[in-house]
Amino acid sequence: MPLINWFRKRSLRKAATQGHAVAQTQLGLMYYNGDGVERDYAEALDWFRKAAEQGHARAQRMLGLRYASGEGVKQDYAEALNWYRKAAAQG
Repeated sequence: MPLINWFRKRSLRKAATQGHAVAQTQLGLMYYNGDGVERDYAEALDWFRKAAEQGHARAQRMLGLRYASGEGVKQDYAEALNWYRKAAAQG
């Protein structure tokens, strides 16, 4: 892994574990896309959920997309709609 990816992952993980929703969302995206880490949908969803529960709109949207597509979770349109509505309520 290139040094910049190692540093980026380490910095994001530290901020994410301290509860920063933006860092949690970014770390979730890294795991979802396999960007600098091995792709892991379950890990991505854990980070998206932590940020979404804090009210982070992008993470809420990402959860909605995952529930709609069934990637990493059992497909559930009602749950997808729930997260889409939360994200939309924030504009």
